[in-house]
Amino acid sequence: MTAATPSPSRRLPGDLFIWYVILLELATFCVLFGAFAFTRARHLELFNAAQLRLDVGTGAINTALLLTASWCVAHAVHAVRGSARGPALAWLTGAIAGGAAFVALKLHEYADKAAQGIDLGQNLFFDFYFILTGFHLAHVLVGLLALGLVGLGLLRQPARALNAHPLETAAAFWHLVDLLWLVLFPLVYVMR
Repeated sequence: MTAATPSPSRRLPGDLFIWYVILLELATFCVLFGAFAFTRARHLELFNAAQLRLDVGTGAINTALLLTASWCVAHAVHAVRGSARGPALAWLTGAIAGGAAFVALKLHEYADKAAQGIDLGQNLFFDFYFILTGFHLAHVLVGLLALGLVGLGLLRQPARALNAHPLETAAAFWHLVDLLWLVLFPLVYVMR
């Protein structure tokens, strides 16, 4: 008989605390998404008419930007685990650029709505639109700050002894941001 090889221990990447934050944020957004869906069902005509004033193309571009940024973050984590600081920083820069482009496009979208006279308090649909996308935008900004701080930390670490833990933690949060948008975009922009 041969002894079984022990399987490597499985662990959540990043800090355990971030997973509590992620669960809390998921629960919060689930409540908001549920409230949106419930209110939409009760005011279908209003929601369908107001939704036509959103630019689905802009939302789709923002989706591509966040997916690309998450792809870059995943590559950055892989590079750090392989002690490749240069590539890790390059991938992290790509992720930050994608996130920053998302922010710029979202702010442009808000400015466009303001130019059309659309703001918070316009109607139930736009109340939800600004609350959901604004809350998500705040999460994008926090994620960008975390990625930037991790990038600065990578610059200070010895190249041959990179610590992946901080980047894994920031990456877990960043992927939450991406996941939330993947629900928010079709819910608010696309579903009729």
